Amino acid sequence: MAAKFFIPSVNVLGQGAVDDAIGDIKTLGFKHALIVTDKPLVNIGLVGEVAEKLGQNGITSTIYDGVQPNPTVTNVEAGLALLKANKCDFVISLGGGSPHDCAKGIALVATNGGSIKDYEGLDQSAKPQLPLVAINTTAGTASEMTRFCIITDEARHIKMAIVDKHTTPLLSVNDPELMLKKPASLTAATGMDALTHAVEAYVSIAANPITDACAIKAMELIQANLVNAVENGQDINAREQMAYAQFLAGMAFNNASLGYVHAMAHQLGGFYDLPHGVCNALLLPHVQEYNAQVVPARLKDIAKAMGVDVSNMTDEQGASAAIAAIKELSVAVKIPENLTLLGVKAEDIPTLADNALKDACGFTNPKQATHAEICQIFTNAL
Repeated sequence: MAAKFFIPSVNVLGQGAVDDAIGDIKTLGFKHALIVTDKPLVNIGLVGEVAEKLGQNGITSTIYDGVQPNPTVTNVEAGLALLKANKCDFVISLGGGSPHDCAKGIALVATNGGSIKDYEGLDQSAKPQLPLVAINTTAGTASEMTRFCIITDEARHIKMAIVDKHTTPLLSVNDPELMLKKPASLTAATGMDALTHAVEAYVSIAANPITDACAIKAMELIQANLVNAVENGQDINAREQMAYAQFLAGMAFNNASLGYVHAMAHQLGGFYDLPHGVCNALLLPHVQEYNAQVVPARLKDIAKAMGVDVSNMTDEQGASAAIAAIKELSVAVKIPENLTLLGVKAEDIPTLADNALKDACGFTNPKQATHAEICQIFTNAL
């Protein structure tokens, strides 16, 4: 079966990437940006700096800073109203996965109409979104370069997965200088999110040699640099390597898709409003224990990428080593020990599992699970 590979047309990475990207924006001829971001980035002055640089290049901007950590349908609607009122001709997302996803929702509805809820699922839109430039400030979600858009439907208490080629940004920007001020906890959570992307893409039934290469390299870079980035946020080299790692992981899962870790983490985020990266980190080893029943050789490759000497191991031993290495990294960057500490309740698991199986319909886990098996994985993570 033929494979498709999705990625933004232009991707700018490395120190000084923002300045280069603004030059690209000017060349494209855009005049008025809606900057979609959050209040913390406004408060530290980053949004103002970007707006000023745009202005110096003849580009005016309107700021929407109401994005929540788990962006909602209401966030999309509020941003869209601001975009229309100010007649913006393109969108800039500035931040991590939350602003990027919210901006994708705004840009998609701006050209296709209706509500963002109309586009839940795979390729439900008819038209390309309004042009979107995604400037990244974290190293984890890769939302700045993917066709995935995750929006919380407050009415149903679930996260909607919108997977649509029309949500792919026109231009992505990864400048490690914008990541230096990120706190250790956010650095850890987003780094483990990137690892989850790489692992799930590598064990996916839709994996191919291109996604495999991206996923393995991402794992190697994360293993080598995440702890340094967490312990010393001013380590510009660690920040830059993590930026490349999360981008590579994004290339992998944007094309090989994801699995039960994300399907389950989405439900935790939508139901309890929990941080996505932390949920992924806690679920990742438990889902891989389930996957080890069918893809132990793949997990052995993951162990090797994470620095384990697997030369004398069987596939099953290698799979166990991979799961142990994931847990060790999670402990090293101080991820909470279990879901109970996050307030997850056992009585909610059947509902969470039911919604996770619905979400997983668009994903590519190597082994299909029953409702009871998803419940057991959740229970194991408590």
